[in-house]
Amino acid sequence: MSLPAAEPRLPSVGGMVKTVVVPVPRWAIAVPPTAVLVLAFTWGRHLGAGVPFGLVTLSLVAVTLIAAVVAAVHHAEVVAHRVGEPFGTLILAVAVTVIEVGLILMLMSAGGAGASSLARDTVFAAFMIVCNGVVGLCLLVGALRHYELEFRVEGTTAALATLTALATLALVLPAFTTSTPGPTYSGAQLAFAGIASLTLYGVFVFVQTVRHRDYFLPVEFLPVETGPDASEHRGARPEDTHAPRPGARTALLSLGLLMLCLVAVVGLAKTASPAIEGAVAAVGAPRAVVGVCIALLVLLPETAAAVRAAARNRLQTSLNLALGSALASIGLTIPAIAVASIWLSGPLVLGLGPKEMVLLALTVVVTVLTVAPGRATVLQAAVHLMIFGGFLFLAVTP
Repeated sequence: MSLPAAEPRLPSVGGMVKTVVVPVPRWAIAVPPTAVLVLAFTWGRHLGAGVPFGLVTLSLVAVTLIAAVVAAVHHAEVVAHRVGEPFGTLILAVAVTVIEVGLILMLMSAGGAGASSLARDTVFAAFMIVCNGVVGLCLLVGALRHYELEFRVEGTTAALATLTALATLALVLPAFTTSTPGPTYSGAQLAFAGIASLTLYGVFVFVQTVRHRDYFLPVEFLPVETGPDASEHRGARPEDTHAPRPGARTALLSLGLLMLCLVAVVGLAKTASPAIEGAVAAVGAPRAVVGVCIALLVLLPETAAAVRAAARNRLQTSLNLALGSALASIGLTIPAIAVASIWLSGPLVLGLGPKEMVLLALTVVVTVLTVAPGRATVLQAAVHLMIFGGFLFLAVTP
């Protein structure tokens, strides 16, 4: 049976229109149903080295889980390419957030020491990974290849302002409230934080996709000047402007396979959660490392997409992906966790410690200084990557 393919229409040299067929990768079609089969086989089983074939089964679950995450983001990219910018980056961010929330809820429902702070650790790790690791890597790759990178200040600063407000409401203020003991919110405070986070994210999405959509378009798609040449675009490259666009059938197929991947990822995370907790305890690592591992796993495929865009000198797309992921991680995860806390036992620890607050404040200040000029070089890349390295080092050796 032939596989569905994208069928974009590209202008030829002579002005005639030709169709370019891009086949869908077979692995992307095979992974989702395979992941569902592995989930059905391992559901309810105890995975561990002490069980016959336990280590083999655990390895199979781990490999399948990673493959399902990669496939999910691949299919989200296909759908995103179909709908275009900036809706595409929004779809990617939401898909990644669904996976992140599913992983957090599955691990929190398993209980154990550190489960109450898992949401905080994961959201903070996602913030640091995106704003320092992903942004720094994109700046490095783009600057090494194109010397100086250009992006829209209006859209990037708007995203950063929203992200700073969300991070403060969700991760900083709980450490200073007095209604409940510890770095937690009371029920009313948690409800307010969830509603505020969802509202801010919703307004940002409206601005990004409707009201001021041009703020988030890549620089090469902006008019050169008003006048006779206004229809031409700065720095437009034929391979970017006329990239193959998936057909409707391909996009629908990817949407269905994306749903399968999301179900498989959440289920496999639930199956593997006891083994993950045991592995972290066995090596003597802090509990926060679990959150870092979840964030790294979820953001890895999207990081690859952002780096590819930076290599093509489309840093605005990279920043849309990176900051959009951090916005969705807080703006959607916190409300979801707030609702889920009704059924979860134990307190929900959200407030950061002093060390984490310093890293958060440093990241915000440096990122503001990076995006304010609208241009960036390899120096900004080095600064962000060094902060990211410090975050990882302190997470393992607090």
